Amino acid sequence: MAGILYGAGVGPGDPELMTLRTVRLIRENEVIALPGPVAEETVAFQIAVQAVPELAQKTLVPVAMPMTHDQDEMNRNHDKAAQIIEAYLNKEQNVVFLTLGDPTIYSTYLYVQKRIAARGYRTELVSGITSFCAAAARTNTSLAEWNEQLHIVPAVHRLDSRLDIPGNYVLMKSGRKMNQVKEILAASGKEVIMVENCGMDNEHIYRGVEEIPDDAGYYSLIIAKEPHTQA
Repeated sequence: MAGILYGAGVGPGDPELMTLRTVRLIRENEVIALPGPVAEETVAFQIAVQAVPELAQKTLVPVAMPMTHDQDEMNRNHDKAAQIIEAYLNKEQNVVFLTLGDPTIYSTYLYVQKRIAARGYRTELVSGITSFCAAAARTNTSLAEWNEQLHIVPAVHRLDSRLDIPGNYVLMKSGRKMNQVKEILAASGKEVIMVENCGMDNEHIYRGVEEIPDDAGYYSLIIAKEPHTQA
């Protein structure tokens, strides 16, 4: 029998937010895949090793996934990643692929899983705490109440959009085009909170569009809410 591929979320940054299931899978399996050219330098490894120190002694498999908008290059990278993982599965070894946050939310891992599943292997997704849930908790705010809608938007891909649908918004992948994102936020009239590097040592919280720096980092998440009204 072939091995199983697990896509396991390690949460947003704080190792205490890793799930017990992800911790158990790391401990029970030898082969751990990590998204980056050097496994020990990946953010996922640096988070997980704090909760599971024995991770450092596992068979670590680096899976390079360079950031690009070139579809052909993306396909080549995902094909290569699937080939690397398939070799271990054929040896009847399970592979635990660690990914930030939750693997079902804008995760590059999903492209690899689709390829592996299409080749007939068993795959499983293991939930992790999402960055936007962690950011909301960190700032002591709700994402949605009563009958409010919640919209999750990959901001860098939707810079031509206005936040004009009623409800609250989570803007992900905002860092590279923050000056344009800030213009959209300012025009929306919504109450804005941004958490940069949520749960990490270099975490920063910004309240209001005017506080957000144009050079915010890649791991910057924005919550934009309807102006508060008392229930």
